[in-house]
Amino acid sequence: MSETIAVPITGKECLVSHHAALYALVGFYSAFNTRDLSSMSRNWAHSDEVIMANPLGDVRRGWPAIREVYEKIFNGPAKVYVEFYDYSLHETGEMFYAVGRERGYFERGDRRIELAIRTSRVFRRLDNRWQQVHHHGSIDNPALLERYQKAVRNENF
Repeated sequence: MSETIAVPITGKECLVSHHAALYALVGFYSAFNTRDLSSMSRNWAHSDEVIMANPLGDVRRGWPAIREVYEKIFNGPAKVYVEFYDYSLHETGEMFYAVGRERGYFERGDRRIELAIRTSRVFRRLDNRWQQVHHHGSIDNPALLERYQKAVRNENF
């Protein structure tokens, strides 16, 4: 079992470490929090085998379907920010996975929801670099999940 890391990954880290897995995670959170679709595209593998199971219960397969989700988030009226914390890294040759929590917010206009998400991300070494192949996120709190679902559907939250 790997050590749990408390220092959050926000995407703004200037890494001194040469741990490539951390660079891949920082790259994801940097792309997400700056709404950079080009960087997000480089972070994910472009394969029909990639899968994203997001906190709304949606499962997307293949990079084109996953890209659609990020396009909606990045080009939509809401601002979403997340950081990864309380996590552990597990590396084995050509694959690593990170398991932890995300905290952040969903904000539209003057309305804001504080997010708390259980998260796992899986990366494979492809073309000599780490590329994300799987993401799973879940919101444990039923009331928070309902508020978040309503907010994303643009209902009164």
